[in-house]
Amino acid sequence: MPFEVLVALRFLREGRTQTLLILSGIGVGVGVIVFLSALISGLQASLIERTLGTQAHVVVRAPEDVVRPVTRPSSERAVAARLEQPAQRLRSIVAWPQTLELLRTLPGVRAAAPTAEGPAVAQRGLATRSISLRGVEPASFRLIIDMAPRMTDGEFQVDAAHAVLGVELAADLGLRRGDKVRIEAQGARSEVFVVAGLFDVGNKDLNERWVFVPLRSAQTLLDLSGGVSTIELKVDEIFSADRVASAVASRTGLEAESWMERNRQLLVGLRSQSASSWLIQLFVVIAVALGIASVLVVSVVQKSREIGILKAMGTRTAQVVRVFLVQGAVLGMVGSALGILLGSGLALFFARLATNPDGSPTFPVALTPSLFLGAAAVATLTGLVSAVAPAERAASLDPADVIRHG
Repeated sequence: MPFEVLVALRFLREGRTQTLLILSGIGVGVGVIVFLSALISGLQASLIERTLGTQAHVVVRAPEDVVRPVTRPSSERAVAARLEQPAQRLRSIVAWPQTLELLRTLPGVRAAAPTAEGPAVAQRGLATRSISLRGVEPASFRLIIDMAPRMTDGEFQVDAAHAVLGVELAADLGLRRGDKVRIEAQGARSEVFVVAGLFDVGNKDLNERWVFVPLRSAQTLLDLSGGVSTIELKVDEIFSADRVASAVASRTGLEAESWMERNRQLLVGLRSQSASSWLIQLFVVIAVALGIASVLVVSVVQKSREIGILKAMGTRTAQVVRVFLVQGAVLGMVGSALGILLGSGLALFFARLATNPDGSPTFPVALTPSLFLGAAAVATLTGLVSAVAPAERAASLDPADVIRHG
C-alpha cells in the first residue's frame, strides 16, 4: 500500500468520530442529489412520454398561401391599401414520395411516415360527430406513434374495409368493435368502414376526434388525389427536434413544426424543473465541500506534531499534500457509496407510496447507472477540491516549530 494512502487511512481511523460525522454528511448530501435527480428525471420522462406518445416529434406540411401585394410598374407602392389573408385549404405536399425518402436520410431522423389529415364527419344512424380524419400507412405510422399498447378493444387494423377510433367517439355514436360507421368529408364524399378497434390515448379530446383509416381512403375522402397533407417524423434525440425541423425547412422549403414549438409551456416547465434541481444540488455540494474542508482543517491542527515528525524524518512536502488529498478522495468515495444507497432507497420507497389504478407509480423515479456514476464523481471531486486548502496548510508547517510548540 502506498505510503500516502497508509498515513491517510491511519489519520481517518484515529479521528473516528469526525470521520463518521463527515461520512454521514456526505452520505446525506449525495442521497439528496440521487433522490432529487431520480425523482425529477422520472417525472420528466413520464411527462414527455405521455405528451409525445400521441404526437410526432416533427410535422412537415406544405407552406400556407400568402397574399403578395401588387405594385404599379412605375412605382413600388401597392395598388391595394388593404390585404386580406386568404382562407387556407387542405393541400398536398408536392412530390411527397421523393420528399419522404429525403427526410428518412436526414441525420437525426429515426422514422418518417406520410399522413393525410383533415376534417370530416362520422355518422351512425341519426348521430353525427365532427372528427379529425387521419389516413395512415400502418407499417410506417407505428414507428411514429405505437398505437398497439393504447388499444382497449380489438387491434390497430387499418385497411380498405376497417377503421380505428377513440373510445369517447365510440361511446357518443354507440359503436362497438364490428359495427359499421360512415365517414363523410366535404363535397359529399363518403365511405363506410367496419370498426376494427377502439383506442384510449389518455386525452379525451383526441379520443373524441381521431379516426384512423387507410391512407388511400383518406386521400379519396379529402380530395387529395394521391397526395398527403403532412409527413410526420420521429427523431433520435427528442430535444434536437427544433434543430431537425430547421434542417428540414432549409432542405425542402416546406413548413416544419417541432413538438417543442407546439408545447412551449411544457418545455418551460421542464426547464424550470431542471434548473431547480441543479440549484438545489449546487447548494448541497457547497455544504458537503465546507464540511469536508472544516474536518480536514481540524485534522491538520490536531495532527500538527505528527506531520512535523513525518517531515523531520524525511517525508517530502508533496507526500504530505497527497496524504490530505487521499483523505478527501476516500471521504468522497465512501460517502458517495453510502449516499447512493440512501438516495436509491428513498426514491424506491417514495415511488411505492402512491400508485395509479393500473399499478404504475404516481411518482416514477429514474435510477440509472449514469446517475450513480455522476453522483460518485461529484462527491469524489468535491472531496479532492475540499482537501486542497488543508493540504496546503499542512505542507506549510515548519517541522521544528510544530515539534517544539506542538
